[in-house]
Amino acid sequence: MSDAIVVKNLHKTFGQQTVLNGIDIHIPQGETFVLLGRSGTGKSVLLKLIVGLQKPDAGSIEVHNQEVTSLPVEELNEVRRKIGFLFQEGALYDSLSLGKNVAFPLRRQKDASEKDRLDRARDLLAQVGMEKDFDKLPSEISGGMKKRVGLARALALDPDILLFDEPTAGLDPITAQEINDLILKLHGERRATAVVVTHDLRGAQTISNRIAMLHEGNILIEGTYDELKKSRDETIAAFFRLGRSN
Repeated sequence: MSDAIVVKNLHKTFGQQTVLNGIDIHIPQGETFVLLGRSGTGKSVLLKLIVGLQKPDAGSIEVHNQEVTSLPVEELNEVRRKIGFLFQEGALYDSLSLGKNVAFPLRRQKDASEKDRLDRARDLLAQVGMEKDFDKLPSEISGGMKKRVGLARALALDPDILLFDEPTAGLDPITAQEINDLILKLHGERRATAVVVTHDLRGAQTISNRIAMLHEGNILIEGTYDELKKSRDETIAAFFRLGRSN
């Protein structure tokens, strides 16, 4: 199986703070890869580096065998068409209806009419159970619903890679489980590669093929949920003990 994403010797600092200290990650096509770790350890930064929203200080990132860290903007945008990004807060446009938020990425499709784009948006909202809210504004829906709409928008261009930044953060346990079940369902239907940054251990157990824990700029451990759970490393054991008790 070919790798969808390959990260080699990746470094990133902000001022005096080292966030990523030479990490290496290989993510095969079709895998759901979960990244765990304490707040401020660089998990979300890694997603932004993969999609080109930030630049590394050193190292390599390949997406489908294409090095992306040095691409010109036009070529980087072509790579981004293959990647859907669910931002932590949904990142919806407050002045646009939910339908128009989802249709927004489809403006790149110059051969599609406005009606075609809105019809596509309606179909995507139906996939996440939000078709009845097509005309509502983001201010009229809950946090969990915003996550669903953000996911629908991330799917707009039929990406084969999905990046999820804390998809269940701030949600009650029932809504969080609904979001995890939705991610699992969409992955099963689309067989896309997924990279999920989360603190949600129950969610990680539900959706992951493989998990890595980021600690002090390095990958501390990598494996299945059960393999991490059996680790005797003090940091990992504490994360699992406290995470499962929340």
